[in-house]
This record gives sequence, C-alpha cells and structure tokens, in this order.
Amino acid sequence: MTAVVQPHENENVVWHNHQTDKAHRAQLKNQSPCVLWFTGLSGAGKSTVAGALENRLAEQGFHTYLLDGDNVRHGLCKDLGFSAEDRKENIRRIGEVAKLMADAGLIVLTAFISPHRAERQLVRELLPEGEFIEVFVDTPLAECEKRDPKGLYKKARAGEIKDFTGIDSEYQPPANPEIHLQAGNASVDELVTLCVEALKQRHII
Repeated sequence: MTAVVQPHENENVVWHNHQTDKAHRAQLKNQSPCVLWFTGLSGAGKSTVAGALENRLAEQGFHTYLLDGDNVRHGLCKDLGFSAEDRKENIRRIGEVAKLMADAGLIVLTAFISPHRAERQLVRELLPEGEFIEVFVDTPLAECEKRDPKGLYKKARAGEIKDFTGIDSEYQPPANPEIHLQAGNASVDELVTLCVEALKQRHII
C-alpha cells in the first residue's frame, strides 16, 4: 500500500510521481523501508537504544538514518519552543521528514518523547500500513529521574522548568505499540536484540 497524498490547499502545488519509486529504492537496499518511532519519558533510553540499534543494523549492511530529538532542535526545528503548539509542530515536521526518508528506502529511527497519542497517530497516518513501528521504551519514572542525564528532572522538581513531561505534563503511553521494551532493568544489548527480532518477524530485514 502507498500513503494517500492529500491535495494541497494551493491548487498550483501538485504532487509529482517519479519513475524511480520507493519499491525500487528498497529493492536496491535489500530491505523494507519503515519508521521505528521510539517514544518514552526523558531519560528512558530512547536515543541510547535507537543509536545502538542503528549501529547493529549498519554492521549488517542495512541502510538507516537516526533522527534524534536534540539534534533536530539544532536545525530543522530550531525556531520552535516547547509550548504545546510548538511541540506538536515539532512532531509534525519530524513525521514528514521520516516519511521522505522512508520513501528513499531507508529504515528510519526516531527518538522523541512525543508524549501524546494523537500526535503519534498523525505520524502513523502519514505512512502506508505496516511502515510505522511504534517502539515504547518503558522505563519507570523513578528510574528516569535517577538517571537524569541532563539534570532536567532536578530542574523540573525545583520549578525551573515548567510543563515537563512526567512531572507536571502528561505522558500518554502507547496503548498497543508494535514493540514494547521493558527497559528498566534490561541491558541495551538485550533491548536491541528484541528490536532486531521484531524487524525480522515483520520482514523489514
């Protein structure tokens, strides 16, 4: 299946189909394109696991790209703040970029808190059935606070950061993720292996 391209609000902007398509690009890479959408609290291990998974896949010759939350904030989304609207726009932009990269035949990994189900659903709907793979990095809040790699929880508890996810802003866990990583006590290598097995079961690799 292919994603539905909605008409642009400006009738002068028209979608162009090209002769070299996603299927051909994927065939050249000997893989099925997809978007692995890692979601979870700050400090849950999203970037760590996604990065380690990308390394594992690259070692096996697969073509990937990792979109990391902080990295994207340095460029594509550097004009956005952390209001509810800006956070929503941040996820929308990432979804569109991930869609383009999947169209290039890549296995795309993303690491974003993306706390709201509705916004994750919007990204899912950008992609054909089966190409959006939601990966819930399920790490208890207490463990995330213990890790606190950026000192953000400490600042949030002190009132220095407002609307911080998990403290004074809601995180909505996935209701039915394709991959559910119980990440509290598992090693990174164990979590990566679970992801690889899931990709094999879905014939991505």
